[in-house]
Amino acid sequence: MADDVKSRVENAAAAAKQASVYLRTAPTVQKNRALLAMARLLKEGQDAVLAENAKDMAAAQGQLAEAMLDRLKLTPARIDAMVTGLKQVAALADPVGSVLQHQELANGLKLDKVRAPLGVVGIVYESRPNVTVDAASLCLKSGNACVLRGGSESLHSNVALGAVIRAGLDEAGLSQDCVCVIATPDRAAVGALLKLDRLIDVIIPRGGHGLIRFVVENSTIPVIRHDIGNCHVYVDVAADLKMAEEIAYNAKVQRPGVCNAMEHLLVHEAVAQRFLPAMDARYREVGVELRGDAAARAIDPALLVATDEEWGIEYLDLVAGIKVVASADEAIAHINRYGSAHSDAIVTDDAVTAEKFLAQVDSAAVYWNASTRFTDGFEYGLGAEIGISTQKLHARGPMALEELCSVKWVGRGTGQVRG
Repeated sequence: MADDVKSRVENAAAAAKQASVYLRTAPTVQKNRALLAMARLLKEGQDAVLAENAKDMAAAQGQLAEAMLDRLKLTPARIDAMVTGLKQVAALADPVGSVLQHQELANGLKLDKVRAPLGVVGIVYESRPNVTVDAASLCLKSGNACVLRGGSESLHSNVALGAVIRAGLDEAGLSQDCVCVIATPDRAAVGALLKLDRLIDVIIPRGGHGLIRFVVENSTIPVIRHDIGNCHVYVDVAADLKMAEEIAYNAKVQRPGVCNAMEHLLVHEAVAQRFLPAMDARYREVGVELRGDAAARAIDPALLVATDEEWGIEYLDLVAGIKVVASADEAIAHINRYGSAHSDAIVTDDAVTAEKFLAQVDSAAVYWNASTRFTDGFEYGLGAEIGISTQKLHARGPMALEELCSVKWVGRGTGQVRG
């Protein structure tokens, strides 16, 4: 069985590699035609996709936490969001071939630094079926073939979405192998995928810490990490407390099972007594389990004890840690020590403190008076995202079309030779 899985994965990657040769130079109009066909077919076939998703949801009941079930679930509104995303990607400028730098040497040799596709992108992800559509659309528009391996919990959903995507490719005259979905729940597929460095140019993992650690430790292919989202909101001494309450509530509660949700709330000691009682009460109304340090528990004795190890945890659930700090400097130091370099926010009316926070917090996205939930390719106007990179090499933050390109130097001469 293991050899069969390995063979299936290798065949899919080989097919994607072959398809990528033409896709690198496919006309923008043809890629857009495929994306718009996918959007139309997804809307027309949404009942079938939702029926397959219902199978995944039924199997996951009692196996996944509520927040993870929310990540897995598709609804007509979420289908509509995917359709909108496909149309947005089609409307975006094609990055392939765009000139980033031009220069002419003294001998007349003309050099252009241009954007070029990465080639074949392998994506390993968990739970969220919308990643299938987001990844396929962005890879296609940026001239990359892709091999997608979603989690076993979303197998039916991903296969159904993959069929829609491949039908759209075919309608536009592109090889269906531009997008290959690995349709097996066998975990050996991931291990096999990570060793195909002759066929796949980059691996992007999206999921929990365990998945990301496994990919980083086992891949022979370069990895772009999309690590956990241990995100913070810091309520400063100069904060508008009503605004802070709305931001902290939205960041934690609006969708707690996603990577840009707030996990830990930091509050300046000068406003903690005024801020925390009302904030905690509002959290408890919707079932948020609250854990705090000694200073926070002195204000709200009902808080559970937050251990030192807990400050580095990504809960992905209706759970929040609360810490009282003495200054913005302490908040910044805490975030840089315990955070995951994903998304962090400050609420304050003090512009100097805000700019210091924005400059010194070493995260992919930082916010002043706004929720961390905005770290999202769709929200940023990028159409969608392949994920949110928390590393510093190649790409950082929401990865969309430009981040799915590398560069190449193109020289145009008239017979120049080097002396």
